[in-house]
Amino acid sequence: MRTIVHLLRHGEVHNPERILYGRLPGYRLTELGRRMSIAAAESLAGRDITHLAASPLIRAQQTAEPFADRFRLPVTTDPRLVEADNIFEGQRFGVGDGVLRHPRAWWALRNPFRPSWGEPYREIATRMGEALLAARDAAAGHEAVCVSHQLPIWTLRLDFEGRRLWHDPRRRQCGLASLTSFHFDEDGLERIEYAEPAGHLAARSPGAGTARGA
Repeated sequence: MRTIVHLLRHGEVHNPERILYGRLPGYRLTELGRRMSIAAAESLAGRDITHLAASPLIRAQQTAEPFADRFRLPVTTDPRLVEADNIFEGQRFGVGDGVLRHPRAWWALRNPFRPSWGEPYREIATRMGEALLAARDAAAGHEAVCVSHQLPIWTLRLDFEGRRLWHDPRRRQCGLASLTSFHFDEDGLERIEYAEPAGHLAARSPGAGTARGA
């Protein structure tokens, strides 16, 4: 019996202030972001998708909508898929134009391995692993889609691949509206695949290569 769980990063978000919005409410997809979500759903057309889950944040819920329409599935809201917590949420994050120009913020950067500025990587990996396995069980023998965010998806992949969890954010392989697909057989995880079905659209987004919204 084989089961596939596709972890989908949300599409582009409207963020004209270019702040680190994290878990803040109200950050919605742009029109381009909606098109990214549709492209991702179209890339799985004809697949045996039987379960659909999403982070409670509005950008993830909106990204799930084309999948709900195409596969005629309800969206299960799973709080374990939510964005990582970050103490710099709501601020511009930069050395010359953001919170990092203030020495009082530097203490939060003292331990990049945990990290000291937000939710520990191990906690992210644990909750995301629980969400992944719950989706696998819900779609046993079929396929599931779970909409989440860049850092949680990448942390989970690092964990399942046996790599260290601390990393350079610029090296994450988790573009806007990308699919990180976990393939399971009866013995456990068989392989992880990555695809960017909306890559042609994401290339137009100024936030495509950033972790600002995750």
